[in-house]
Amino acid sequence: MTSLPHSKPPGRHDPHVAHGAVVPPAPSSVDLHAHSIRSDGVLAPDELLASVVAAGVRTFSLTDHDTLAGYRELVAGDAVPPGLILVPGVEINALVTRDLGLWESELHILGFGMDPDDEAFEAVLVAQRGARRKRFERTVARLREIGLPIDAQVADLDVGADDALGRPTIARALIAAGFATTVSDAFDRIIGHGCPGYIRREGLGPEAAIVAIIDAGGVASLAHFREAPTRLDVLRELVDAGLRGLEVHYRSFDAETVAAVGTVAAELGLLATGGSDYHGDLGPYADAHARLWVPPEVGDRLLATVGRQPGAAGGSSSL
Repeated sequence: MTSLPHSKPPGRHDPHVAHGAVVPPAPSSVDLHAHSIRSDGVLAPDELLASVVAAGVRTFSLTDHDTLAGYRELVAGDAVPPGLILVPGVEINALVTRDLGLWESELHILGFGMDPDDEAFEAVLVAQRGARRKRFERTVARLREIGLPIDAQVADLDVGADDALGRPTIARALIAAGFATTVSDAFDRIIGHGCPGYIRREGLGPEAAIVAIIDAGGVASLAHFREAPTRLDVLRELVDAGLRGLEVHYRSFDAETVAAVGTVAAELGLLATGGSDYHGDLGPYADAHARLWVPPEVGDRLLATVGRQPGAAGGSSSL
């Protein structure tokens, strides 16, 4: 397989698209990609869910990195209101060990509809969270070595065993310590790929992540891969491993990118998925939702693929 030069994907988490922005024809009723404080978001799961419902979303997946703790918390707390379908979700940042010219040598695999009680899948996520904690600790140590200590800022973090630590948490600590002005600034100058505070990720490869999702009864989709039209080689390998979806409707994709990635999904027979990838550093969920458009049929097709079960809350549904 031919390697390509490494290049940073433009605007993966940027809140605005300067040219050719997608103009939502109506408030999006679907969001299949968002994060809570159980991984690298800023809102508790119930706070995020309340914001999602208030914005008009009716099919939602909380896709925290390497944990289903937020989903379990919402279901156990009877927090899913009538009229909302909550899909079990996860995002696994998978490490690519070959030089394929991919930014940070990573592919992000979304999983939908896994059995939250699947012990083998939970064991996989436990291992992923362990690798995340090691990276987190090594990054804090590296920052201390280069004169940017954040020990005081991370000492009081309330992190449970089921929570997944990530670099946005470090970025927020850098802001609190006065070493960065925004999360983007922290990544661009300090902890991003090629920067002095960068530590390489450890963990599952993309094929293994896909298989783990499938074995737990879920559907795997590739997240925010704007390179899809030019990297059919990568996609075909993932399809061979069991990939069934591709994130087409991503909040920072412009209209041209949505069309191009959508064409690839159709050609490869992949489900289109989509979401806000909301973390919370750039403002309230309502602001992100105002720029989001995921067609209702995207949610319908995903639900038809993963199946649907009645939830515990009256009139609500969870998968």
